[in-house]
Amino acid sequence: MSLYLRWFLCGSLLLGTVPVWTGCRTSQFSKSLQRFSYAELHMATVFKIVVYAPDEHAANQAAEAAYYRINQLEDILSDYDPRSELMRFCQQPVGQPVALSPDLYAVLDRAQRMSHVTGGAFDITIGPMTQLWRASRKSQRLPSDDQVAAARAATGYKKLRLDARNQTATLMVPGMRLDPGGIAKGYAADQALLLLRQRGLSRAMVAAGGDIAIGDPPPGKKGWSIAIDSLTESTHQTAPVYWLRNAGISTSGDTSQYVEIQGKRYSHIVDFRTGLGLTERIGVSLVARDATTSDAGATAISVLGVRHGSDCVESQPGWAARVTFLENNHVQIRETRRFRHLAPVVQDDNESLR
Repeated sequence: MSLYLRWFLCGSLLLGTVPVWTGCRTSQFSKSLQRFSYAELHMATVFKIVVYAPDEHAANQAAEAAYYRINQLEDILSDYDPRSELMRFCQQPVGQPVALSPDLYAVLDRAQRMSHVTGGAFDITIGPMTQLWRASRKSQRLPSDDQVAAARAATGYKKLRLDARNQTATLMVPGMRLDPGGIAKGYAADQALLLLRQRGLSRAMVAAGGDIAIGDPPPGKKGWSIAIDSLTESTHQTAPVYWLRNAGISTSGDTSQYVEIQGKRYSHIVDFRTGLGLTERIGVSLVARDATTSDAGATAISVLGVRHGSDCVESQPGWAARVTFLENNHVQIRETRRFRHLAPVVQDDNESLR
């Protein structure tokens, strides 16, 4: 996800990649809880953990366990590793129910629910189309109509059947391939945050690139300060900052991940209706109850577009979105009703902005 969120760690603004497994501690907070931060590379992105703990030993052990959990999920959900459980499932015969691990079943179940909510704008079965579009981006040639038609025939969330009682899934047509790219990182961030909570460390945040799972606020704060950047790569505007707690927030957009083919700009996000990358310049920041929801939802709203995407957000309890888009080469902003009610950060209240 290229339209990114910024978060404040250890008194300074950190952007992009940071060294793997770094830690920092500050002393200005209460003596009972200290702030620690860590970073490791998983799922082709940097997972950053910030946690408040009574001592360094407790923080280190919890972070190590959280990263172990993320690594487990990567082994299950990767669509690049042919040995992952997801890819082994995609190789099963058509029409044959396959027993799944609790995590894989949970992700597929959440994905199917998001497909129903968004009218198919989020679709984990879009793998044949994303594979085709990856090849097009690499060759800088548009796929043929026949190629798109073949990929579309193997795509569609209604062609994936789940059985909750037996925890099985069935692929209903040949050539299906699942792409968890729009939900896996959010789910992994949520699971890492859950593990920290189970260890009694609820004042924590887990950021997986543009997907952030947010727990209880830091000591003495209203929440975690999250800044949302502009749709464009270079802007003189100050990014708005909001207090968030016990929520997920994700961004989706094409600020850096795009390709120009025959003079036309295409996003890395695939439109299930065309099999091609989106051509509308749009960036979505979605707040929801958890990062699994915000991850999938931000992708879906990007596909639905400004008007239909905003309508979808307004129809879902707890969803709030800030949508940026280009109109006549000018960045426009549309905020949903609940987003306008989020608490903005006053500069004097945030030591990282001084």
